[in-house]
Amino acid sequence: MDRIVQPVQNSPRWRRRIPRTVLAVAVVGSLALSSCSGGTGEQTDSSGGTTSPRDKSSTAAETPEDQSVTLEQQGVSAGHPLAAEAGTQMLNQGGNAIDAAIAAAFAVSVVEPYASGIGGGGSVLIASPDDAPQGVDYREVVAQDGQIPASNIGIPGFVAGMADLHEQRGSLEWNELLRPAVDMAQQGVPVTETLVQRIGAGGAAAVDGLEQFAPGGSPLQVGDELVQVDLAESLRTLQEDGPDSFYTGALADALSAVEGIDQASLDAYSVQHNEPPQAQVGDYQVASSAPALPGVALIQMLRELEEGGISEVDPDSVEHIRRVSGAWQRAEQTAQTELGDTDFTDVDVEGILERTDGAGQDGPDGQVGGAPVEDSENMRSPGNTTHLTVVDGEGTVVSMTNTLTEFWGSGVEVGGFFLNDQLSRFSSVDSPQNQPEPGRRSVTWSNPTMVLDDAGRPVMGLGTPGGANILSILGNTLSRWALQGQSLEEAVAAPRFRYDAASGSLLVEAALMDSAVASQLPELGWPTETAAEGLFGSVQALEIDYDEGTVAGPTDTRLEAGTVVTDVGPSD
Repeated sequence: MDRIVQPVQNSPRWRRRIPRTVLAVAVVGSLALSSCSGGTGEQTDSSGGTTSPRDKSSTAAETPEDQSVTLEQQGVSAGHPLAAEAGTQMLNQGGNAIDAAIAAAFAVSVVEPYASGIGGGGSVLIASPDDAPQGVDYREVVAQDGQIPASNIGIPGFVAGMADLHEQRGSLEWNELLRPAVDMAQQGVPVTETLVQRIGAGGAAAVDGLEQFAPGGSPLQVGDELVQVDLAESLRTLQEDGPDSFYTGALADALSAVEGIDQASLDAYSVQHNEPPQAQVGDYQVASSAPALPGVALIQMLRELEEGGISEVDPDSVEHIRRVSGAWQRAEQTAQTELGDTDFTDVDVEGILERTDGAGQDGPDGQVGGAPVEDSENMRSPGNTTHLTVVDGEGTVVSMTNTLTEFWGSGVEVGGFFLNDQLSRFSSVDSPQNQPEPGRRSVTWSNPTMVLDDAGRPVMGLGTPGGANILSILGNTLSRWALQGQSLEEAVAAPRFRYDAASGSLLVEAALMDSAVASQLPELGWPTETAAEGLFGSVQALEIDYDEGTVAGPTDTRLEAGTVVTDVGPSD
């Protein structure tokens, strides 16, 4: 039978904060979110094309018994195939998109311990055919004393975020959602090339002395099993004692022993609910993450490109590279100078959304306020987050990005998991809008995003790892799909690039140098460099075709991503 979420009568202590700045623009539909159930089916990998909007044909059910399946398929796209499988398990057990996202988020923290986990944070957008997008920000915050420790550790929000989502919209039991992650940590998962690379590229110090990463003193190799007994025990504590154990129980005691974390700050942690900024882009509405995250800057970039006529530009041309590079730099300037935590500062979201004064300008000038957009070293670092997208049979879409900030976070390990270094973003983006205070979130680049059709229904959820390159990756992908006529598969596969303001050079993927446009790059007048592998993330995206009732999404092969689409079976 359908698993129905009952209204929450008493909000848990971590669910208190709603930003004082109203962020949504042109939001369509109700702000209440519903939970929806899925079913079983055969697993298939799938890639899809452009979704065509049509009039909304379904309405919200008046009673739970009247709820009907909107789609014939459901899907999970995650940064690792095992995480996608964990989410799919929840859908096949009758869970909804929220259940699947929570399970996948915990699971991916086991297989990618360097990128996300319970010692970090994240953010999510959620929407359905009958409910407008809503955002939840559960990123790390400054401790109550207002100080940033040398480790840059912030008070973790991941567990509070997952608990908040489950409390409001989950349908399966909490302990069931953690079961795949606990099993993977306890029984082991295959070591991948990416994990070996991450240990070799800056991770050696973080894992030094940790038996799970060098059993018997021998560093892990591809094909070995990564068994994380301590992490399994921490996850089992969360599974059996509930999420509060992270903030007030045994796990909290261990966390409070770490410099920069104290019990008062753990007690004070609260997630942030927001209305995502949203605006028309081509035939669609794009909704993205609320400040202090750069969703409004992404929309600014897309609207500038549209106003400047990018739809008439060949996406595989140097003119495309020039225009996207310029629009990205102006959007990055917005992110670095105008955004901040809206609990502490005002952000002119509507003004930014309407800003198209850069339309038609030439490429980037290399300067923001008289200085490079960002330090070259930060922009040249490979992606250090993870993203997942889920669609269930009722058309509920979840777009979620989780992170430790840098790979391995602060390098401080507690209970088998690594603690973040999110507070470093206060120095990376050192503007008057982004200064540390107790309980404050920093500006950073994580940016879960959604696309809606003209009926207000979500037709795509997407996001990517990539650190400071996320804005460029998403802007280029969405421009190709929403404005330049490429299918989602084509847009995700297209070679990526980014102008590096600090050096004045164009960073490109190796694949771009093998394409037809390579011979035209000298026309830009910028030195060209082939970027390090992994710099341009891995887009996890799913799109919905309401006419066919299908879900599709390409698997971005730049990293070890996985996409699983299943048929929706009959309800229990």
